[in-house]
Amino acid sequence: MTYAKLLWKTSNERKNKMSKIRWGVVGSGGIARRRTIPEGIVAARNAELAAVCDVNEHVNGEVAEQFHVKAVASLPELLALDINAVYVATPAHLHHNQVIQTAQAGKHILCEKPLGMTVKEIREMISICKKSKVKLGTAFMMRFQSQHQAAAQMIREGKLGKLLYGRAQLSCWYPPIDGAWRQSQSQGGGGSLIDMGGHCIDLLEMFFGDVKRASCFINRSVHSYETEDSAVVLLEFESGAFGTVDTFFCIPDNSSKNILELYGSKGSILCKNTIGQGPAGEMIAYLEGDSSGYDAQQSRTQSAGIPVNPQPINTYQAEIEEFSQAILDKRPCLNSAAIGLESQKVICAIYKSALNGRIVKV
Repeated sequence: MTYAKLLWKTSNERKNKMSKIRWGVVGSGGIARRRTIPEGIVAARNAELAAVCDVNEHVNGEVAEQFHVKAVASLPELLALDINAVYVATPAHLHHNQVIQTAQAGKHILCEKPLGMTVKEIREMISICKKSKVKLGTAFMMRFQSQHQAAAQMIREGKLGKLLYGRAQLSCWYPPIDGAWRQSQSQGGGGSLIDMGGHCIDLLEMFFGDVKRASCFINRSVHSYETEDSAVVLLEFESGAFGTVDTFFCIPDNSSKNILELYGSKGSILCKNTIGQGPAGEMIAYLEGDSSGYDAQQSRTQSAGIPVNPQPINTYQAEIEEFSQAILDKRPCLNSAAIGLESQKVICAIYKSALNGRIVKV
């Protein structure tokens, strides 16, 4: 079931669901301040921001003042407040302990990816959340992008035929910055691969299913910080389809068009800039149905294809509304911890491949 169908089934249901989930945020700077708070929590129809917490008291105070909420100095102080859920947007190495503390306080958690630094950490996080009877979600917001949802629907309907290959690209220019945790191996667990490649791999798994085997090359091509600034990944899915992911911290922003390509025996879906933080990009479907006989000329027409332009959805608002509604409805959330666990299994296998130069089973 799609996000739209599951979250807001009818206008009457929307009118009847007036309760709002009260949110706290730990790690109020960075992506929380830029995107998730203003576009997600504040904009959500079934959520409200109650308090924020960050180790940088100055930044945290600014965020609290900007959004007219309470600023607190520590996670325990945040958890003592009258809130229902916590958005965890801190550096990756802090997720494990913060999620466990939050779960034991009886609060639901939406955590930025990666959920933890290792598969073992994430399994423990999931176990404790289950024992504490709270939800744990993974903030893979790109799954909610309306064109990605439309592509997934076309795949489910068999319009691409047998799935064969997918490519996902996400790159940016990320020069050395003092204190940047994504450039620290101990704090981020890796560089462009785990940070941006994680989104790409998750999207391909949404379309093609679980990964079976993987191999990878990583490098410090331009920048000299600890983590990789370049990564190229080859994936084999359980379905038999193949995939590649290319992700770089050393390509200028405007030079990387964040390409998504999905190919099957009956056609393809080609996209630019649907992968990213925005609500929409360019998506064109080339659907040919059952193929005819062999064409020795391999001729290609200049068909414009079919533009795929569903109503844009703000992905941050969508993920907050979905998670909040899952709490209100007492049902599983779409961006579950299981997705985060699967992602970490693949990421760990990929880094292992990069180290030993071999194809690795996931």
